Amino acid sequence: MIKPKPLRPPVEGGFTVDDFAVDEEQGTVTCPAGHTVPLSRTRIATFGALCRDCPLRAQRTTCKTGRKLVLHERDELLRAARSDWAAPTGFRGDYMKHRPNVERAVAQVATWRGRRLKLRYRGAAKNNAWLKRRTAALNLRNLTGRGLARQGGAWVLVT
Repeated sequence: MIKPKPLRPPVEGGFTVDDFAVDEEQGTVTCPAGHTVPLSRTRIATFGALCRDCPLRAQRTTCKTGRKLVLHERDELLRAARSDWAAPTGFRGDYMKHRPNVERAVAQVATWRGRRLKLRYRGAAKNNAWLKRRTAALNLRNLTGRGLARQGGAWVLVT
């Protein structure tokens, strides 16, 4: 789960990319006023002259040559992530619930006594082995703090 980057409209209080309808199959983009233009090979939709007499122009652009949309190659996926984030339930709640735990785990791996750790070894194999050993030690420390103990030669969870 990654929080999507919020969109900023080019005009304060105006339309964002999500307000434009994109039809990937036909390769077209439709603006909120209903004007449809083809999507170029490089995923750019230029409205140009269609914006001149449009009543919604003030909400779309301040550019003299009209609004131009540059769509990301994974625009569909980004739109879905932004709509999931904007929904009142689901993704945002899960993100807020799990993020502190993930951030804490990353901080534990990356720091020691408040100082940022530097890699000690040259080469990916040795550093990967160090990382696995470090995470195993941190997991053991966290589990012992939650009641894991050694009794009769075996690990047991004391409740």
